[in-house]
Amino acid sequence: MKRVGIAGFLHESNTFLAAPTTYEHFASTTLTGGDRLLDRWTGAHHEIGGFLEGCADFGMEAVPLLATFAVPSGTISAEAFERIVSELLDAVRKAGPLDGLLIALHGATVSESFPDADGEVLSRLRAVLPEPFPMVVTFDLHANISDDMIRHSTAAVVYRSNPHLDQEQRGVEAAGLLRRVMDGEVRPVQALEAPPLIIAMSKQYTSAAPAVGLYSDLADVLKWPGILSASIAMGFYYSDVREMGASFLAVSDGDPELARRAARWMATRAWDRRHEFAAGLPTMDDAVRKAVSGNDSPVALMDVGDNVGGGSPADSTLLFAEVLRQGIRNALVILYDPESVRSCVEAGPGATVSLSVGGKTGADHGNPIPIRGVVRNLSDGHFVETQVRHGGWGACWQGVTAVVETAEEHTVILTSRRMAPMSLEQILSVGVHPERKRILIVKGVVAPRAAYEPISSRTILVDTAGATSDNPLRFEYRHRRPALFPLEPDAEYGGES
Repeated sequence: MKRVGIAGFLHESNTFLAAPTTYEHFASTTLTGGDRLLDRWTGAHHEIGGFLEGCADFGMEAVPLLATFAVPSGTISAEAFERIVSELLDAVRKAGPLDGLLIALHGATVSESFPDADGEVLSRLRAVLPEPFPMVVTFDLHANISDDMIRHSTAAVVYRSNPHLDQEQRGVEAAGLLRRVMDGEVRPVQALEAPPLIIAMSKQYTSAAPAVGLYSDLADVLKWPGILSASIAMGFYYSDVREMGASFLAVSDGDPELARRAARWMATRAWDRRHEFAAGLPTMDDAVRKAVSGNDSPVALMDVGDNVGGGSPADSTLLFAEVLRQGIRNALVILYDPESVRSCVEAGPGATVSLSVGGKTGADHGNPIPIRGVVRNLSDGHFVETQVRHGGWGACWQGVTAVVETAEEHTVILTSRRMAPMSLEQILSVGVHPERKRILIVKGVVAPRAAYEPISSRTILVDTAGATSDNPLRFEYRHRRPALFPLEPDAEYGGES
């Protein structure tokens, strides 16, 4: 039986955040090896769960090495990166003879020492497991794919849905491709094409135009004879690195020209429609007025500038302040605010508290807002999502959590750990019924749709400022490649017609 190493090191790094991501951020989220890795990931709606499922389906022995991820945040500290990679390489060396490797990486991971941290991980693995040892890697749809990521892997597979609902399937796909490589059935050749294109986060919803057209093209390429796999990485422009931007990948069976032609065809088709992928969202004033213009409820307002899934601090008060300014009642907002949580715990359930909530991590995300209300509930912050949701998370922890209800019927959920809003259980587990609210302020862009749209009458994306602003023109880049559309409207691309 073929022995296949199973590994994962995932982090979406927002380089515009000052605070670094440390080893503890990974360890306190999930960092497992050996049997603990199997216990944590078997059956998970995640590519690592897909790796394990694929190994069982295709008759391979899964050899657990190390798997870890942290909530999107700032650049990884040099110490944390070296420690995690060292633990991974030690696990590889101690695993005994391996026939192949399946590894889940993000593709937008940045460390203080290595802007292309994913490429560095694969480079170090390749030094220990030299060619022709087969390594198949999976990447997040928001990856900034580099030449090194392709050069040091046998084949790469990228998620095809945003929200990320297909991670498990991509893991199974990667396992099946690895099996074919190990059996000598196929000889993967990869081609990467990276036009000078930034796709706004608000335009990365794969179930609607304009992004759905990209995946129609991808479906066509997957039918080409000789193509083993094909992928689109929409990019992550909150990582200021040279590779930032959209990219298109094709994997052929031993035919480099076919792979090149497929990747360039997809890239050219996207470039021809580049103006459709530019940012353009309603202002806070307009969005809130639009939300309350009808009798339908609840309306989900996506606070794009405080997209926790993109690394933002989760405590922006800008949109909540606009709701208050317009005198709207019955809104729900979740804010990361350990200080206010402690005050609520000290006061106890049923107590009336006066707090200054949110706005504690920087002026770009608003100022603390004074509220007065009743502590309706306190929770340890643990909840479980059983459905397929963005990120494949199951067991989740947002830290000790307090629920405060104001006289204006606003529900303010305060957490002591940052948590991306990918699951309604984040709200239901603390006794709140979101479907009864008029407005839901959701700190995300696309990821929360799978959870929130089934209960929302409408979804409105809002042009809020912050560390995850939808408009790349709001950021000062120092390391990205020059001439990127729309930063440079006259940027040119010489792909195939």
